[in-house]
Amino acid sequence: MRGENSELTAAVHAAKAGDEEAFRAVYRAVHPRLLGYVRTIVAEPDAEDVTAEAWLQISRDLGRFSGDADRFRGWTARIARNRALDHLRARGRRPQETRADEDDLAHLPSSADTAEEAIAALGTSRVLRLVAELPQEQAGAVMLRTMIGMDANRAAALLGSRPGAVRTANHRGLRRLAQHLERFGPDGGVTAAV
Repeated sequence: MRGENSELTAAVHAAKAGDEEAFRAVYRAVHPRLLGYVRTIVAEPDAEDVTAEAWLQISRDLGRFSGDADRFRGWTARIARNRALDHLRARGRRPQETRADEDDLAHLPSSADTAEEAIAALGTSRVLRLVAELPQEQAGAVMLRTMIGMDANRAAALLGSRPGAVRTANHRGLRRLAQHLERFGPDGGVTAAV
């Protein structure tokens, strides 16, 4: 991830200076995960439109941005979240309140590594569909922490939550994904009991 971060940081700085090819590289690096995050807030087909609106604002305000790749990811996620919430308000809807289903998860052993490995084994589009099925609080945490790579403090600030709550929601979301994969396998079919 360190090499990826330094490349993205360099591309962001070049894009700020007006390099269109660098902006395309930034877009290609950030867009899939940003769209996935927006899908956790706004249903299809509106998610793509909201993400496009976010990119318009990102391109317009890029000259005022300062920071590295991590800060850029956080900045773009905040813009996308704000556009998504604006979209929901304009439609007269509110994000659904979510509640963690702690009873289902209480008996499971902790192994976030297994869940992260399972996510890495799937294709991005499949992961994004599965994450979008999680409760909103967990989906947001998984997208920001695991998919986008934000630390708990930045993700918490963006989500209006506490870092511990974000870490917990991320863990629970990853466990739900791992359970889904254990039950249905990576291709979505029911796996045979051993």
